[in-house]
Amino acid sequence: MPLKEAFLSIEKKRALASWPRTTSLHLSKPRLLHLGNEFWTRRLAPAQLVLKDAISSVARADGRTMAEEVKEQVKDLMKATVLMRHPQQVQEIICSLRKGGPNKLQVISDFDMTLTRFGFNGKRCPTSYNILDNSKLISEDCQKKLKDLLHYYYPIEIDPNRTVKEKFPLMVEWWTKAHNLLCQQKIQKYQISQIVRDSDAMLREGFETFFNTLYRSNVPLLIFSAGIGDILEEIIRQMNVFHPNIHVVSNYMDFDESGYLQGFKGHLIHTYNKNSSVLEDSKYFEQLQAKTNILLLGDSMGDLTMADGVSSVGNILKIGFLNDKVEERRERYLDSYDIVLEKDETLDVVNGILTHILCEADQAGMQES
Repeated sequence: MPLKEAFLSIEKKRALASWPRTTSLHLSKPRLLHLGNEFWTRRLAPAQLVLKDAISSVARADGRTMAEEVKEQVKDLMKATVLMRHPQQVQEIICSLRKGGPNKLQVISDFDMTLTRFGFNGKRCPTSYNILDNSKLISEDCQKKLKDLLHYYYPIEIDPNRTVKEKFPLMVEWWTKAHNLLCQQKIQKYQISQIVRDSDAMLREGFETFFNTLYRSNVPLLIFSAGIGDILEEIIRQMNVFHPNIHVVSNYMDFDESGYLQGFKGHLIHTYNKNSSVLEDSKYFEQLQAKTNILLLGDSMGDLTMADGVSSVGNILKIGFLNDKVEERRERYLDSYDIVLEKDETLDVVNGILTHILCEADQAGMQES
């Protein structure tokens, strides 16, 4: 063993023996971290302890640490916004997804605040409902009533102290009231494209890579949204990334013969019933029986059930965007999602994982050679 490596090995053992190994979110004492080939210390913010402390202490059989392997495979996992409760388990899932490749992979994603930005330049970005609510077509009186509903029900939706059972009927109540108000506004079908064009809708940074990579690799993308399907489809179309591999399950508008909004089609989909109970087109998952590996993307506890309609799940990697009320909800997200992205407005981590799973870098290297 070279002298430098021997020295680092000895120092590593001493360091790990002298520091308590914990993933507590409430510790703030300095940590000795092993990243790449260097040792360094820093006082970690509580949000970083889960990933940094855990991966620094796991050694691989070939002498490399978990941090080195994760870093080599998906460099974006080392971003400060990334949190993991069980990094080794994440590593194993990613390896399994890579072995399966594109032929076994499907992606299931929420839309609002998952594929779209939560905020930009200190300002909240609109959801698909907000885009319609804030449009010039909606009367001031209706806008006020819709905002009153938002201010009353949204805190309930994200309240970590309430159970899903408590929230469920209240979400139905909120969506139903909002739908009834919108149906009074004489919205016409042809106006949807202009409403979106005039809005501040923003997909997350890296969206082109995300959508185009999945399309190029023939990986199906199910967008399972409690928003408005007509609006979100138009957003994706105007961004020129609505490809044939995309299937959307959402609340779609129902227009009368004259083209005016008269209601919404099918089952009402809200935050906490995004599961097989509202999937009218059950044939979607039947057609994808060979796609047993799943990458799931969401931003709420309700998004965790989006893959329930998949009959046979081989491996599933759940990535959660923690956008709001971070301190109050961090622990629960870490318990529920494999990877938590805290206040991250990009799709960098998702794209990095996809590139690795689909072996795009390897294929590019082979083509160049």
